[in-house]
Amino acid sequence: MSVDRAQPVSSLPVRIRATAPTVQHWAFWGEKPRVIAYCLLTESIAAFLTVTLLLRSPVAGRDLLILIALLGLGVLQAELGRQVERLRRRVSGVAHINMTSVWIFAGVLVLPPAMTAILTATLYLHLGVRSWYKLQKTPVWRTTSNAAVLVLTCFASYSVLAMFGVNGMSGAIELGWAGAGIVGLTMLAHFVANALLVIPARDTVVRTAKGLFGGPMDNMLELATLCLGALNALTLAIMPGLTVLVLPPLLILHRGVLVKQLEAAATTDSKTGVLNTAGWHTRAEVALARAQQQQRTFGTLMIDLDRFKRINDTYGHLAGDAVLRAVAATIRNEVRERDIVGRFGGEEFVVLLPDIGESDVTAVAERIRIGIALLSVEVPETLRPTMIDELSASIGVAMYPDSGVELQRLLDAADTALYTAKNNGRNQVVRVGDLAVAQPRLAS
Repeated sequence: MSVDRAQPVSSLPVRIRATAPTVQHWAFWGEKPRVIAYCLLTESIAAFLTVTLLLRSPVAGRDLLILIALLGLGVLQAELGRQVERLRRRVSGVAHINMTSVWIFAGVLVLPPAMTAILTATLYLHLGVRSWYKLQKTPVWRTTSNAAVLVLTCFASYSVLAMFGVNGMSGAIELGWAGAGIVGLTMLAHFVANALLVIPARDTVVRTAKGLFGGPMDNMLELATLCLGALNALTLAIMPGLTVLVLPPLLILHRGVLVKQLEAAATTDSKTGVLNTAGWHTRAEVALARAQQQQRTFGTLMIDLDRFKRINDTYGHLAGDAVLRAVAATIRNEVRERDIVGRFGGEEFVVLLPDIGESDVTAVAERIRIGIALLSVEVPETLRPTMIDELSASIGVAMYPDSGVELQRLLDAADTALYTAKNNGRNQVVRVGDLAVAQPRLAS
């Protein structure tokens, strides 16, 4: 008893407050109201449907064994691929596509809905604790929201099976080819529902196909895991002991995806997300070869922010980085998805626009110039946020083949036009065809 009296009574509560913030201080409440509302709604619906279905459907012994098997294999796969997954997520930043579909979609085809929801929640709990806890991009509330969305995705997949009156994989096997088609439709419904349900939970919704649904590699990974999930369910229905054979190809697929993402990261500018110098040149050389072969034109833009050094000197380099990210986003929003956007270091960007005429290239350049001029970038400071506006950019335009038939000649021509724009007062677009005499370079 004396030990209890000797220990300060307040020490334990203080330690708890220091490590576990109270509910009102959760980072979740700092999100946008629509994100908060959507996450709470999906989590409530997922929990309500799971509990309701669990109470209405008795748990069969065979289903419980399958649940334990899928859960054990899912945990084992996550443990074996934990380091790969951490590195993959640091590289890609993708939060809603992972390898759990191999087990969860198999659960859709062989388990009752409530048990698949339990499988999903448990696998995500394990992933959150063991694989993602060191990743700042994946906070606890985001993991919880992703799990709830995936539970609702599974329920949507069950609705397809119910619509055709098919009792999972065993019922599909009895129908032969028709059953295979129904499983395929269920897989498609799962893929589409997951992609759509996750969109409202994002902080920023980019209105492009890649921004909404991810890149080709991410979607190919999701489809591959769904296919393995269907084969996994088939194995569980016919010869359950062979389901462990899914693990080796899954781990190899996981590592192969990481290699591809590392290759992509090597050609990406870490500050802005556009291509770096090496990545841009590689893509541009391919575009040049295609234009030469097909006898087509393309435009090249050299974009340089005006007086960018003053931003770094006044607000600091972190503020300058925020401006560069905003400018890169503006450029990408004003060009097509197939156009090639890169950063050549400092405050200089370059864009290659294939299959386009000179007048259209100039129009794109003007849209970019106006978009940058309209930017207002918020930069957090210690006491209060600062808005950086009154930005401007000078842009040089060169056309293939009029301004050169080699990539470096085109870049030199666009660069000359760019610095003519700066000499003429900045914040303007100059085409190579408008040049009379090359102007000397000035400081930005």
